[in-house]
Amino acid sequence: MGEQRQRYNEEFKKQTVRFIQEQTKTVADLAEELNIPRGTLHQWMGQYRELKYEPAASGDRVRELEAKLSELNRQLHEKEQKLSDVEEELAIVKKAVHIFSKPKN
Repeated sequence: MGEQRQRYNEEFKKQTVRFIQEQTKTVADLAEELNIPRGTLHQWMGQYRELKYEPAASGDRVRELEAKLSELNRQLHEKEQKLSDVEEELAIVKKAVHIFSKPKN
């Protein structure tokens, strides 16, 4: 006869995914340690993964995030500058409309 499948409750799955996210080991290594099929762990990761538990331990990942942050800051500065320019242009147009809408004597 075939083996009976192991059933896991939702809380166990969520805690396992959180444990996986906090580790620096591969999913395959953890699957072997936990005696849970690797495919099952990947499926749980897809369902219960929360980015707030992701470690930013790798130096490459930190540099990647810093570069992305720098780029986003640059874009924000450009947009703030454009907004400032548009607000200045709008103020000029308002003054011009006010000047040219006065009745002539």
